[in-house]
Amino acid sequence: MYAVVNIGGKQAKVEVGSIIAVEKLKAEVGDTVSLSVLMIADGETVLATPAEIAGADVSAKVLEHFKGDKQMIFKFKKRKGYKRTKGHRQELTSIVITEIVAEGAAKPKAAKPKAEKAVKADKVEAAPAKAEKVAKTEAAPVKAEKAEKPAAAAVTAEAAQCAAIKSDGTQCANKAKEGSKYCGVHAKKLEG
Repeated sequence: MYAVVNIGGKQAKVEVGSIIAVEKLKAEVGDTVSLSVLMIADGETVLATPAEIAGADVSAKVLEHFKGDKQMIFKFKKRKGYKRTKGHRQELTSIVITEIVAEGAAKPKAAKPKAEKAVKADKVEAAPAKAEKVAKTEAAPVKAEKAEKPAAAAVTAEAAQCAAIKSDGTQCANKAKEGSKYCGVHAKKLEG
């Protein structure tokens, strides 16, 4: 079993007994600290959503406070004679993971989805009544006009399509330019 925890703005994969160095914690040597859990994995079971890891906890014991390796900072500006060298040692805390608890994890909440389905069923029953009102308000001649418009639009769409045939044998799908039977891409090649 392992867990991924968030500590000091960084993530760490930990197991029981693993020792890690993290940014300095405000805890005395020997104190027990609780770490925020992002994910827990146990074999094939993975708990990663906030609802699943709500009761999860990772406990660690503080071993020591120390300084990390020195990092050199060198500032330099060419042709100006400016050179500055500084060093920095980050303060760290060494902790050992004592336990990983996944209690209260993966509690399914079946009551809420059932309540939502009941509300959806009420809406579905109300929908046919609204559809009948809308159908009564619409006139039949308006529907006939709507049926004629797509046929006319299809005729103009075919006329506006580029007449060029591509090298793979398909027709160009671009719109033809005004006063030409080709689109902007093919007009230069085929007309000019």
